[in-house]
Parts: sequence; C-alpha cells; structure tokens
Amino acid sequence: MIIGLLKEPAHETRVSLLPEHVVALKKLNVHVLVEKDAGQTAFANDEKYSEAGAEISSRNSIFEKADVLLCINPLDANETNSCKGKILIGFYQALFNANLISQWNSNNCTVFSMDMLPRTTRAQSMDVLSSQANIAGYKAVLLAANLFPRYFPMFMTAAGSIAPAKLLILGAGVAGLQAIATGKRLGAVVEVFDTRPAVKEEVMSLGAKFIEVEGAADASKAGGYAVEQTEEFLQRQKAKIAESVAKSDIIITTAQIPGKKAPVLITKEMIAQMKNGSIIIDLAAATGGNTECTVNDQIINVDGVTIAGNSKLPCSMPSDASKLYGKNILNFLQLIINKEGQLNLNFEDDLVAGTCVAHAGNITNDRVKQLIN
Repeated sequence: MIIGLLKEPAHETRVSLLPEHVVALKKLNVHVLVEKDAGQTAFANDEKYSEAGAEISSRNSIFEKADVLLCINPLDANETNSCKGKILIGFYQALFNANLISQWNSNNCTVFSMDMLPRTTRAQSMDVLSSQANIAGYKAVLLAANLFPRYFPMFMTAAGSIAPAKLLILGAGVAGLQAIATGKRLGAVVEVFDTRPAVKEEVMSLGAKFIEVEGAADASKAGGYAVEQTEEFLQRQKAKIAESVAKSDIIITTAQIPGKKAPVLITKEMIAQMKNGSIIIDLAAATGGNTECTVNDQIINVDGVTIAGNSKLPCSMPSDASKLYGKNILNFLQLIINKEGQLNLNFEDDLVAGTCVAHAGNITNDRVKQLIN
C-alpha cells in the first residue's frame, strides 16, 4: 500500500506525519510518498523524510500513485477530480463541510474525518480533537499573558503590592483543563464555569474554583462538548456568568457544540462591565465565537476590552502539534492496515465506521447526510 503525505495550504503550519511516524509505517510494509516541502513549516525537511524511508514526490505524482491521501485540511475544490477513488484522512469538520464531503463522495472517495472519531476510551490514542485542544488551552493562556497589560502572579515589592490576575475559563474540556493548569502555573486566581457537574472534581484538583449553576442538561454523552440547554437554565447561567465576567481580568472561552454555532456566553453588556485592559481569548471563534463581538482570526478592542478570536492556536506550535497529530493518525492507520501492509477497511470496528463519512458512493454518516443541500 502507498500513503501520500500532502503539503498543507499556506495558512497551515502542521503536517499529518513527521519523519518519526514514517519510520513506524515502513515497519508495517507501507510505502510513503511525501510532497516536496510538506513538513517545512513543522521543522521537518525533505532530507529527514528521505532518511526515514519516504520518497519525496510531486503533488501530481502522489495523486496518481497513492492509495491513501493524508491532509489535515480539505483539498482545494479544483483538486476534487484528482482524488477520485482515493482514501482521504484528515480533520475535515464534516458537519460544517457536508457539501464538500458530498463532492468527494460523488468521485467515489472514501473519507475519514478524524473529528468524527467516537470519543471512547479505546479511541483516546487517536483523538485529534483532544491532542490539539490541549495545545490550544496552553497557548491561549500564553497569548493572554502577552496581551494583558499587567502581571499574572501576585508580587510584593518595595514599590507596593500587585494583586494576582483573575482568570475565568468557560468550558472545562481538554482545552479548558490545560488552560487552568497553565494559568495556575503563571500565578493567576482561576475560576471555571462548565455545564457538566461531573468535571467539578477535575477543576478543583487543579486548584481552581468551580462555578455551579443548577439544572443543566446531561452532557455525559456529548464527547466533551457542550449541549443545548433549556431557556430557564440559560437565564440562570447568564446571570452567574455576568457576575464572574465583571470581576475577571482574563477570560478564555472554549464552549462548542458539534455541527452547530458556538453558544454565545458573553454579551456586549457583559463586556461593557469589564475593566479596561481586560482580555478575552475565544477558542470557539471559527464556529461563531462565545462572545457577541468575536471576529475570527482577529484581535479587536471593544469598550477597552481586547478580544482575540483564535481557533488555530495549535498552528502556533507546529512541531509538537504535528508530533501529536501524526501519532493519532499513525494509531488510526493501524486499524485499517493488515499485517502484510495492505488496506483492510473493517467497518465492523466502531472506530473505523464512526470516523468514515463517505464510502463506495454513499454518505455513511446520518448527520452529514442530513446537512447536504
């Protein structure tokens, strides 16, 4: 079997596999073609790939020869015909790109969208959402520290005392928990809001205060995401969040709902009550944002509050982000490659079936199917 590693678009610094992952694939009797300069932005040059046993090739040659194409981002629309009959594996956000999945399906592609991987214990080693969210939570706090015009930790000096920064984190998933840990290391006082009471113990174990709002809908089966709540709960939630927002110096928001617009947790009125110089880092910016004012991929100022809409923070740490993502992909590939290094699509496996959104001319995921125009 031949796997083709494609170069990502200009905005993407990560790559699907690093040379160390190529070494592991060679042991599985898999031949790897790598597009020229595919790993350059992740600090993996062509020479390193060659030393690992890969063959450096042109993009057209990879489209022609490879059985499996690895690309984190969706291919350009004009390359749809080039991937006819191929297996595509990447982070395609299938619930937001259903029509693109449909186009690939019409070209008889088999598409595995890694964001659709069932989030079970067995799937943890392949969970790209968690590995990348961990980085996002870490970098969100560092970005906030760079933008914040004051210290994070408490300082007692001859010139006077500096109070510690008050950090509010909305959402205690993987990104939120890493943000708590990082914020605490930097000396901030951390409060956390989440609709899932089950995360209270994890939050408190990291040294943060958990803000509780009673009556939340059960989110235990949502795979770490937020779920839609009742209007009554939303009103209580809004009041509780407004109280915490007003006294916070820094807010990091992480709440997202699969396939839907991110819930608005911070209104313009709440922002107006914040202190000048306060910071909001919105990790849900790509799906609409958790504030009413968020602009994706931009840092704006609203009433003296800096709002950074950034859903691409893993790209700011491309080496480790690629290392983790590549390991996730390598583990997933081992589900569909047999001992002889040949392709073996076992759709009896819940992880293979759950991640696949198109196969043999059919849209295999019901939610994606419903979204196609």
